Amino acid sequence: MPEKSLKRVAILVETTRSYTRDLLAGVSRYLDAHGPWSTFLELRAFESSLPPWLDGWDGDGILMRTHSAEMAQAIASTGVPAVELRSTNYRDDIPFVGMDNALIGESVADHFLNHGYRRFAAYTLDTEAFFRERVRNFVTRIERQNHPCELLPAQSESSPGDWEAHQHELITWLESLRKPVGIFATNDQLAVRLIDACRRAGISVPEEIAVVGCENEITLCEFSSPTLTSVRFDGHAVGYRAAGILDRLMQGKAISTKEVLIPPRGIEVRASSDEFVLEDPLVLRAVRHIRDYAFTGIKVADICAFTNVSRSTLERRMKQAIGRGTKAEILRVRFREVNRLLRNTNLTIDAIADLTGFSHTHYLQTTYRERYNMTPGQYRRQSQR
Repeated sequence: MPEKSLKRVAILVETTRSYTRDLLAGVSRYLDAHGPWSTFLELRAFESSLPPWLDGWDGDGILMRTHSAEMAQAIASTGVPAVELRSTNYRDDIPFVGMDNALIGESVADHFLNHGYRRFAAYTLDTEAFFRERVRNFVTRIERQNHPCELLPAQSESSPGDWEAHQHELITWLESLRKPVGIFATNDQLAVRLIDACRRAGISVPEEIAVVGCENEITLCEFSSPTLTSVRFDGHAVGYRAAGILDRLMQGKAISTKEVLIPPRGIEVRASSDEFVLEDPLVLRAVRHIRDYAFTGIKVADICAFTNVSRSTLERRMKQAIGRGTKAEILRVRFREVNRLLRNTNLTIDAIADLTGFSHTHYLQTTYRERYNMTPGQYRRQSQR
């Protein structure tokens, strides 16, 4: 395609987060099918300054995530078609494509309700309308089921002293909550703070407090211990739809709506919320011990000795509380870690078997195939597409 016929598009989107990288992948997928464009794209943080040449630029279009009134004004002054991908806070006169935050809050509420929780709380941010919408719809869904929901607004910190003070405030709040309780953190960063505070206070996650974050920022979710359950954003769909709308605008065509809301892709369930509510103290003690020692090759007899009950008593109480026996729970915890390692590492199956408490690689492979109807290698290829 001749250079003069290429549409020139500036993409002002941060590249530091999983969601925004998915968003850019969605734009790329649109261009593979309908492009190409001549695009300006650089490595950007959330509050990176605008490129100096934007003032007076005579390009064709802009895709952006606006973080300030100054940025909004600078983009408006170019006079070129633009599509917003973050928030309508600064401009409501241009198309917007983003996540459906109402559905996000509702999906987290349903996750906790379906796991048997009857006590709820939210760790909130008031800095953006989309944060408030997530929490509002979470609370509404919970209250419709006749359950109360406690709220704690998060505080920002500018020094190590502030961080420590806020963590102590958070610990005080967590200790005051009746347990077990499910807590929705407005984003993954707040969720990681929650889990850290639980660790400092000696509060078990998820047995006493289950935590769900929002955005599925892989770096934070996988770094957290236990790993963090989070709402999966559909950045690919947001980027693809936004590129399609901008394409129409650059061709002088009308668009059917100024706001497109994309539903979340469900919840990526990890260790911070994968348990059902446990009211039986014996089962709670057994499950904690399994979580702590599952990868050491622990056996059912070891759990019976630790809890000082007979095998039949433990099996009966486990099945009543969680619907599965002790061995099944050990295997569930091990296979959850196997799958995490298959998704996120290039470790061999031998190494994974050794790290997760399986005595023989062949046993891992055989039981994996029986459990999932595929081999570990097939799961790895499927999950890394």
